[in-house]
Amino acid sequence: MGGSILEPMEKDVLILAIESSCDETAAAVVKNGREVLSNVIYTQIALHTQFGGVVPEIASRKHIEKINQVIEQALTEAKLTLQDITAIAVTYGPGLVGALLVGVAEAKAISFASGIPLVGVHHISGHISANYIEHAELEPPFVCLVASGGHSHLVVVKDYGEYEIIGRTRDDAAGEAFDKVARAIGLGYPGGPKIDQLAKEGNPDAISFPRAKVAENEYDFSFSGLKSAVLNYLNSCQMKGETVKTADVAASFQKAVIDVLVEHSLHAVKQFGFSKFAIAGGVASNSSLRKAFEQECARQGIRFYHPSPIYCTDNAAMIGVAGYYEYLAGVRHGYDLNAVPNLKL
Repeated sequence: MGGSILEPMEKDVLILAIESSCDETAAAVVKNGREVLSNVIYTQIALHTQFGGVVPEIASRKHIEKINQVIEQALTEAKLTLQDITAIAVTYGPGLVGALLVGVAEAKAISFASGIPLVGVHHISGHISANYIEHAELEPPFVCLVASGGHSHLVVVKDYGEYEIIGRTRDDAAGEAFDKVARAIGLGYPGGPKIDQLAKEGNPDAISFPRAKVAENEYDFSFSGLKSAVLNYLNSCQMKGETVKTADVAASFQKAVIDVLVEHSLHAVKQFGFSKFAIAGGVASNSSLRKAFEQECARQGIRFYHPSPIYCTDNAAMIGVAGYYEYLAGVRHGYDLNAVPNLKL
């Protein structure tokens, strides 16, 4: 895709976006790829907390219950009707297959009934595109770290909708490691925000946890060894009858994750000769991670971009932004569009 697709359109492009890849049922209306007219999110966190994590079957059922309501609310808040909409964008992967199917079926039904074009969007592309919402000056190329419960990707954003993954996790994603460690120290679900909060009371240098390097690819991540080191430390304390300072464990673990994410990401920015770096995904709302990137980017003269926390977690506004650029590039999907739970970027 060249820069030519970004010539201003004569008419406003209004995208109705739907996101249902995990446990958020979301709908949004985005104008011309950068302006969010509405962003409605129904979260199921409270529902899944009692199970210690997302239960796919329950998530799917809840999406079915809520999806019409969030779409109607998104259109109402944007003061628009379906007749005003240019295209419908929907997440079709990756994610939980049952959850994705609800959004995809809804988008296809609306498209079929109204004749509005259908655009399938990659969930990770959505996370990366969230950076465009509040940063009008941000344009590709740049490096983006996508860190969430299911993904730890280091991506070169070559153009709108054009990506090259240069690093990925070999085992646990960063958010997954946060959830597992949070469970081990008794914080429960969701782990990321709870560790972020507790770590503020702890000493990040209290315990020396490992920082893994992957020999074959300097940009790849591995967090399972770190997770095991935390569990071993907790078991060791229990066997010796020592008191565990959970705030110190949270702070030391979090610092180990952040050190690796910052080091790999900024090494990539320098190696590829870019001056811009962005973060995206649920883990990108971690306050210590943001602070670490802010300080290091300032020190190295790199411009640092990040979405507001509301656009870091799963939401439909980011899907609307990604969908806008796909629409401009001529992407249209037929009614055979299906959910692809392991969709590659």
